[in-house]
Amino acid sequence: MKERDPVEDTNRRDVLDGSLCVQSCERCPALVESRSRIVNGVGPTDADLLFLGEGPGANEDAEGEPFVGRSGDVLDEALRAAGIDRSEVRITNCVRCRPPENRDPTTTELANCRGYLETEVDRLDPELIVTLGKVPSEHLLDRSVGITAESGSVVDVRIGDRPRRVLLSVHPAATLYDRSKRDGFFQTIAHAADLSGLGESTDGGQSRLGEF
Repeated sequence: MKERDPVEDTNRRDVLDGSLCVQSCERCPALVESRSRIVNGVGPTDADLLFLGEGPGANEDAEGEPFVGRSGDVLDEALRAAGIDRSEVRITNCVRCRPPENRDPTTTELANCRGYLETEVDRLDPELIVTLGKVPSEHLLDRSVGITAESGSVVDVRIGDRPRRVLLSVHPAATLYDRSKRDGFFQTIAHAADLSGLGESTDGGQSRLGEF
């Protein structure tokens, strides 16, 4: 019988049953120093569509929710254009604590938070995961990703013990710096709606919301 990794066990036990939230973690000293709180994922715990970002920024750290700044406004707009309400989808990050000065999370920090992400994905069991940006795309695919060229691509990725369907996308912030990326981003979100089944009906996810 394979011996279990006690670090991995601790990593997974900190996710509370039913809530998919990490209440405490001090595995990354720099992130513990930088954060004001742990920023957990938000949305239904049985959502068919999961959006995965890199990590919390200043706004997210302050409000305790992923994608609440200008990038979140773009994502919300794209979701509405695709006929989806934000409350129908799950939104989370590769790391749950704000990196200092909004730098990219390190390989070690990503690895330290990986167990939380895998547990969240396993319990959520989504139809589709959408990676928002280069970092989450490379984290799941475990290879270099040219996100602008590969945005819109659908790949099968093993996460934990199961294969998952993953749709690559540029980060919504990219549309703020380069307006030429806006149409492509909106098309990718519309494609995500279709692949997850949420694009078939504007009220397709509402029946679950009373349980959340």
